[in-house]
Amino acid sequence: MANNKEQQQNLKLNITPEVAQGTYSNLVIISHTPAEVVMDFAQMLPGSDGAVVRQRIVMNPIHAKRTLAALSDNIKKYEQQFGTISEPRMAAGDTVPYDILGKA
Repeated sequence: MANNKEQQQNLKLNITPEVAQGTYSNLVIISHTPAEVVMDFAQMLPGSDGAVVRQRIVMNPIHAKRTLAALSDNIKKYEQQFGTISEPRMAAGDTVPYDILGKA
């Protein structure tokens, strides 16, 4: 039986041209139920009155945890190759750079 790394290397992905172009997102809202994790990938532009959800991804909690580990591993590798990713400084209590809740 092949190990997980061998399975990943042998996985053939079919991707349509539309999907291959990708979807830009600068905001993700994550929620969950006991059975699933829901991630709404949105785009919010300065001066707009809200965010537009571009993609919704729904997965089971086990796959979400595996995705978190894979993303963490990839960020670590990215920073080893290109340097530390620095986050913009925001005022105390801010969680996103835009005012998505209409608060001042």
